[in-house]
Amino acid sequence: MTQIILAAQAQGGGSMSFIIMMVAIFAIMYFFMIKPQQKRQKEIQNFQNSLTEGAEVITGGGIYGTVKKIDLTTGIIEVKIADGVVIKVDKGYVFKDPSSTPQQK
Repeated sequence: MTQIILAAQAQGGGSMSFIIMMVAIFAIMYFFMIKPQQKRQKEIQNFQNSLTEGAEVITGGGIYGTVKKIDLTTGIIEVKIADGVVIKVDKGYVFKDPSSTPQQK
């Protein structure tokens, strides 16, 4: 009988350490996964809002091109991908061309 009571008391202390462990795991996930992703999303959003004609971009489908025209009312951007070839892309699917920025070593 005494062993059952001691086991029940031990389990009660274990639940507090379990809660602390879960909070710690959530904090680690937040600082290593969620926060960096939010930072990247904010950078992409800032780039899309500051697009200018002539900027080098990559579309969501992986097509490299140059911005020819921006229609802010509809959110459509015309991207020149080759001589005489211009495609229309939604502003949300246009990303910064990594080759247009200096690489860090």
